[in-house]
Amino acid sequence: MRTFLAVLSLTLMAALPARAIDIAEVTSPGGTRAWLVEDHSIPFVALSIAFRGGASVDAPGKRGAVNLMTALLEEGSGQRDATAWAEAMESLGASAGFDAGDDAVTVSLRALSENRDQAADLLHDALTSPSFDPAAVERVRAQVQSAIRAEETDPGAIAATELARRAWGDHPYGSSLNGTADSVAGLTVADLDEARRRVLARDRVIVSAAGDIDAAGLGALIDRILDDLPAHAAAPLPPEAELHLSGAQTVIDWDSPQTVVAFAQQGLPMDDPDYFAAFVLDHILGGGGFSSRLMDEIREKRGLTYGVGTGLANQVLGHTWQGQMATANASTAEAVDLVRKVWGDIRNGVTDKELADAKTYLTGEYPLRFDGNGKIAGILTGMQLMGMPRDYVNTRNARIERVTAEDVRRVAQRLLDPARLEFVLVGRPEGLAAQPAK
Repeated sequence: MRTFLAVLSLTLMAALPARAIDIAEVTSPGGTRAWLVEDHSIPFVALSIAFRGGASVDAPGKRGAVNLMTALLEEGSGQRDATAWAEAMESLGASAGFDAGDDAVTVSLRALSENRDQAADLLHDALTSPSFDPAAVERVRAQVQSAIRAEETDPGAIAATELARRAWGDHPYGSSLNGTADSVAGLTVADLDEARRRVLARDRVIVSAAGDIDAAGLGALIDRILDDLPAHAAAPLPPEAELHLSGAQTVIDWDSPQTVVAFAQQGLPMDDPDYFAAFVLDHILGGGGFSSRLMDEIREKRGLTYGVGTGLANQVLGHTWQGQMATANASTAEAVDLVRKVWGDIRNGVTDKELADAKTYLTGEYPLRFDGNGKIAGILTGMQLMGMPRDYVNTRNARIERVTAEDVRRVAQRLLDPARLEFVLVGRPEGLAAQPAK
């Protein structure tokens, strides 16, 4: 589980176009299905590939292996070292990216139309025959270890990590995909190759493309890239995550003049009939910046924090409703009480103005972020990963417009329970101590 500021559902809900988008479903000769938005206005194509499972398929005792493996995919393949591979990609006017997440390993390719086949060959080599050069392994391992140390000294990261552990327990969502200093230190090249086989397989793949390519061209390009990958991954997908949050309050001592406060409760999946009502409700509650109730009560009226916000945190296997703020140690108790109060008061309903303002913002701001074929391809892949229908991009605004004040009130009463809101506090909050689950 990650902080609400970096959750996939927020990206999807805030980055889809107002204009109608024609998404075609394509099947490659090799049988891989993909979504395609054709745009021949410029000779450029963007491809987004995701492999389901991501860092959640780490082998037991090998936490961090998928993350480290993914970071090494651009560090040389076949006869090319990292520099030669990067120079070959750059010479084509192309770029590739690799990222490990809790739910998927994502791969992007952007290339000029005339060079897309050569760029695809380089990407194929990175996925199927990474060199895992010892010098590169140690260099990237050191980078990961540095990130782990940073997580251990950042109060915000400490709060998010502990909240994830309390929420998801032993499920992979409950620990950092970076692994621990010990687990990463022990990873061998054999472990990295096993991690690659556990996640990079054709039965786990999701593909989207946007730009100067037609269905036949995309099908051929997909097979060119995925050729030689195993048909089946070497590890099963993880099970659904069981949420354990129950209203406890955890205090982690940290020598600082302020306390970081992270809080969460049960969320709901994106295919839930009440999801859009919950999305509008969240904007009014805490997701709408200075227009939200939490910001108004805690910052504007009392000056207890620079910022407080919430968000629906959707992952493939589990869903939460999260928030975070930081406040002075002396005012933490008051700020926490206000979060609980606002969380409960909104169950009584929202005003017509709040509802209208939320709808205006949510239906109007997202097209500004929908620019470029690379973003389009990435959004389509995220939609497929979350099980969203192709028509979502063209029906999303209408669904928001249909949300009524009664819908918002009903969903608030269904979901929001301040007594079961879980808090993790990192600092030395005055007058607050750890409390067991209610």
